[in-house]
Amino acid sequence: MIDRELHARQITGLLKRFPVVAILGARQVGKTTLAASIAPTLSNRISRFDLENPSDLARLADPMLALQEPKGLVVLDEVQRRPELFPVLRVLADRKPVRTRFLVLGSAAPDLLRQSSESLAGRIAYYELPGLAVGEVGLERADRLWVRGGFPKAFLARSDRESMEWRQSFIRTFLERDLPALGVNIAADTMRRFWSMLAHHHAQLWNASEIGRSFGVADTTVRNYLDKLTDALVVRQLKPWHENLGKRQVKSPKIFIRDSGLLHALLDLPTKRDIEGHPKLGASWEGFIIDQLVQHLGVHPEETYHWRTHQGAELDLLVVRGGLRLGFEVKRTVAPTLTPSMRSAMHDLKLKSLTVVHAGDQTFPLSQQVQAVAFRDVLNAVVPLH
Repeated sequence: MIDRELHARQITGLLKRFPVVAILGARQVGKTTLAASIAPTLSNRISRFDLENPSDLARLADPMLALQEPKGLVVLDEVQRRPELFPVLRVLADRKPVRTRFLVLGSAAPDLLRQSSESLAGRIAYYELPGLAVGEVGLERADRLWVRGGFPKAFLARSDRESMEWRQSFIRTFLERDLPALGVNIAADTMRRFWSMLAHHHAQLWNASEIGRSFGVADTTVRNYLDKLTDALVVRQLKPWHENLGKRQVKSPKIFIRDSGLLHALLDLPTKRDIEGHPKLGASWEGFIIDQLVQHLGVHPEETYHWRTHQGAELDLLVVRGGLRLGFEVKRTVAPTLTPSMRSAMHDLKLKSLTVVHAGDQTFPLSQQVQAVAFRDVLNAVVPLH
């Protein structure tokens, strides 16, 4: 098992300040395993309810009766299946003194879950658990992480072939069972074709008209498909940044398959050699690096953007926290150079710094505020914000 100490420490800290903490993440990303490792450090009285287990659901037939008795820590897994539990948790969270803390696990985006938990405002903290990061598996296994992705079972498989089999099975189960459980009433074959099409548009601007025409449906329909996969935490929509610069700026999000291993499964690329011979090589690496940067920096989705003008200037990742603006470019090259686009981004966006992450071995300055950083040096060269 891979130690996820940073996440465990942050979640433990939240549980000391909030009566209810929600760990959110895609299916199979390791929420249940992490909760099991955290629970004994918080209490010697632990009650667990798996809302996919019929016997546990039977125990929750009267949720107030079932949840008001346990003391210590109560863990509720797959809580998005029973949104009617949130009003009960509000009542129990308000008891004085606090006798019980609740750790709830969900496979839906915070915004989606928040719609069901408004009554817990001020009582609940949300923590999104991502896939494995380079800092957790070690730089010597970074290529494996890129190829197989950050789902623990896919990463730890005995071979690339077994890893691919797991990911293909995950995709089938996700489309046939998990999405319907989230209230998505769209045929599995349709969503599979749509998800595969997104894989071919990975790291590109969202164009609802183009994709809608390919499907023979309205723009609003494919937009709904996209939002459903985003809410299920398997697609990232990187929002566009725009402000009054006197330049026309692109206002469409960039679309990424959040996990590089799922991207490669959707594109049928089981090995590194297959990926390196595919036209989506650069896009795949860009998405992987952006995901690793977001994790390492400790930034929230609402703090991350891309930027592009109609004149051709662009920035792969813009991080905005308060008055701080950091820029990142991702280049699948060993010899990056300072470009007019980078100069434009530095000037127009008033960046504190611009980091160009590349595939070479050397880290060196490109200008006073622009640094070329080899990926193997990222963890040391880029300072986390959390």
